[in-house]
Amino acid sequence: MSKTQGKAIIFSAPSGSGKTSLVKHLIQHIPNLGFSISACTRDKRGRHEVHGRDYYFLSIDEFKKKIDDDAFVEWEEVYEGNFYGTLKEEVQRIWDNGKAVIFDVDVKGGLALKKYFGPQALAIFVKVPSLEVLKTRLHDRGTESEESLSRRLYKAEFEAKFEPQFDISILNDDFERSSQEAVTLVSDFLAK
Repeated sequence: MSKTQGKAIIFSAPSGSGKTSLVKHLIQHIPNLGFSISACTRDKRGRHEVHGRDYYFLSIDEFKKKIDDDAFVEWEEVYEGNFYGTLKEEVQRIWDNGKAVIFDVDVKGGLALKKYFGPQALAIFVKVPSLEVLKTRLHDRGTESEESLSRRLYKAEFEAKFEPQFDISILNDDFERSSQEAVTLVSDFLAK
């Protein structure tokens, strides 16, 4: 078994913090990482999202059946009718390929994963300089209605309170600096 097998890297943050960009950067620069594809019940965003690459898009009934079958490491109803979760078989698939699993999840999911994997996990909280910066980032995506933007900002303010429960935080105010910090943190953890 390699040093990376059985290990988990967890990136959590409010939506719009840049955690997905950091995770993609890590996967490009650290070859022994495998991305954990989450399952969800929300609709695909445009034509660019692909089942099995971005998410496993499930119906609410399919998702609930997997809950009943204890198929998830963790799951939650993030917004009413929108379920997200981490499938146990997805984690095992990555470990079977000799890689450490890397997660891009919301804060509640990140804390659940940290508890599940214990000392085999490195849980990183990605923060932005301010809620105003976050609002700009979310608005610039062009994927949010005013109502969903307001809901995400409210949730982000709440999620920020959980930052101390993570192993470490990265301030994502300058992507070049924060991505290099992420590479160093993850490389050091995987080398242990």
